[in-house]
Amino acid sequence: MILVIDVSNTNTIMGVFDGEALVANWRLSTLSTRTSDETGILIRSLFQHSGISVIEIEAVVVSSVVPNVMYSLTNGIRKYLKREAMIVRSGMKTGINLRMENPKEMGTDRIVNLVAAYERYGGPAIVIDYSTATTYDVVNENGEFVTGITAPGLQVCAEALYQRAANLPKFEIIAPDSIITKTTIESMQAGLVISHIGETIYMIECIREELGFPDLKVIATGGLARIIDEKEEIFDVYDPVLALHGLRLIYEKNKNRRQGESKCF
Repeated sequence: MILVIDVSNTNTIMGVFDGEALVANWRLSTLSTRTSDETGILIRSLFQHSGISVIEIEAVVVSSVVPNVMYSLTNGIRKYLKREAMIVRSGMKTGINLRMENPKEMGTDRIVNLVAAYERYGGPAIVIDYSTATTYDVVNENGEFVTGITAPGLQVCAEALYQRAANLPKFEIIAPDSIITKTTIESMQAGLVISHIGETIYMIECIREELGFPDLKVIATGGLARIIDEKEEIFDVYDPVLALHGLRLIYEKNKNRRQGESKCF
């Protein structure tokens, strides 16, 4: 079994694979204040709750866009799992050719999504990740990264509304029943969600037209993706654990480089 961990700005997703099967997964808040002991004990408690033995974990793979959590995370893994984590970084085998001026600028969270999307669903495909930011990344039929677009995420936009406008309240991010609203909360929900639905549809249309990809597969991931396509009319695939599969695939492509390095005594 292997433990895969994807650390984003808002949430950290963990999963355990037995071969190609994802046997357990958890979504946690990303907190830079956790100590290595808290991190290690938390991981072990999740294992215990799911009936997974620590000694069954052969390797740990981590992708992170939050440098501040890495010391406590890697030391917690070292201390409580007795493993040295494989950290996803530039120069590793991924199967994706990053056609961009500076490939090191590409976040590892976006790379692991592209790896999983291409290997599991083929190309051309667009991966839309509804996380702290909403990202649109395109891979062609040859596994080449073609373009990437970054937009403010749903949560970021919601926070901007009630933080910058004194009389606007906090609200739950859900789609209203109708665009005809009768309360302040409903009007904010409509403005936020429906505008993001329009953004998604227009972005997909533009990419299909400008890149000449009429058969572009639309793959969505991230905790807020379901809100955008409740009627299942926009996305071809909704895969909430896409990044976990990408981490497993990257491990498989790079594990021979690390033989004899995974155990920490």
